[in-house]
Amino acid sequence: MDPVTWRNWAGNQRTEPTRRVVARTTEDVVAAVKAAARDGLRVTATGSGHSFTAIGAPDGVALAVPSQGVPEVRELLATVPAGMTIRRLNAALWEQGLALPNLGDIDAQTVAGAVSTGTHGTGARHTGIAARIRAMAMVLADGTTITTSPTEHPEIFHHARVGLGALGVLTALTLECVPAFHLHAHESARPLEEVLEGFDELAGQHDHVEFYWFPHTDVAATKVNDRTTDTRPARSRIGAWVGDELLGNGAFELVCRLGAAAPRAVPTLNRIMAGQMANAEYVDRSYRVFTSPRRVRFKEMEYAVPRAALGEAVAGLRAAAARHAADVTFPVEVRVAAADDVPLSTASGRDSAYVAVHVHHRRPHEAYFGAVEEVMTALDGRPHWGKLHTRTAAELASSYPGFAGFVALRDRLDPERRFGNPHLERILGAPG
Repeated sequence: MDPVTWRNWAGNQRTEPTRRVVARTTEDVVAAVKAAARDGLRVTATGSGHSFTAIGAPDGVALAVPSQGVPEVRELLATVPAGMTIRRLNAALWEQGLALPNLGDIDAQTVAGAVSTGTHGTGARHTGIAARIRAMAMVLADGTTITTSPTEHPEIFHHARVGLGALGVLTALTLECVPAFHLHAHESARPLEEVLEGFDELAGQHDHVEFYWFPHTDVAATKVNDRTTDTRPARSRIGAWVGDELLGNGAFELVCRLGAAAPRAVPTLNRIMAGQMANAEYVDRSYRVFTSPRRVRFKEMEYAVPRAALGEAVAGLRAAAARHAADVTFPVEVRVAAADDVPLSTASGRDSAYVAVHVHHRRPHEAYFGAVEEVMTALDGRPHWGKLHTRTAAELASSYPGFAGFVALRDRLDPERRFGNPHLERILGAPG
């Protein structure tokens, strides 16, 4: 069989798996896992390729998990195929009067990919998506199918909610939803220092708060989203297109090109974009406010630090950007999340602030990201599992109280590393 090239969305990760399998049923997944074992191959559930790390890069069998069907709803619980995208899930839930209470800012990931890497969204009183899981159907390395929940295989359930793809192949998930709701979005540009000084109060007073800082400026583009029963002012299709496509993608791609050609113009370009991208007020369905299209490709690193360390994190980041990000037009994104009990969640056991840095996908990132990583690591930061970082298992073990338990469970469930790849060996430890 001719090799098939697999690549992620950003284009910075590529492999040539031995074969590709599209599973339509759980039985197809079982057959693929058993065939891989027979042939001495490893298996990776590939998702949508929206991780910037190689966590989902297949080096044996590239397995697309079941994605078809509609959510099976019972009261506020929705059971969905693991390969369904967040975009399809959001629309399907809305038709049944439901929604997820918190989402990340893109909807292209599969449900399994999003929870397995710890997608979190923002909101001081809200957790990431994985904390909403109430049951999971999995195929283990020996081809066994199990359902996990707080009462069925509870140890596996506890760890597998953010499982990194290392414990088994997810085929279906049951998520606890909430009644469908609208969000009132208010986006504005404010002085960065003002936002930082009042951030705890701002995050405490509103449902979902984030801000973007554009390097080499003193401007923070804030986004404040609150639940509402009022549907005014409604966001028109033209308004959505102008905000998401014209400014968020078309104009931004042009700014990236101009910044690369004329780095001295970057501070001015960034100030202009900060004002234009944060100048709106509207009401829409929750998932339409949470997410927006990302057509300008980039590379990203994100760290979670304790909430109390946010000021230090931003100060250190600004210094790193001054040294290493002269031509960077992509903003830094700052969000928050409530503590949860998921062992490998980046918010496990602590209220967290998230700081994400980006560069255009064609630009070098090593010096900038490396300098920022030094700052975040010194603040006991935890890297997002799907975003670029250089940490190893030995370094990560001290960051997570549940790390050793997760690795021990992985060793018991998958002693032959059927679901491993080189990246997982780096962050969880190599065989033996």
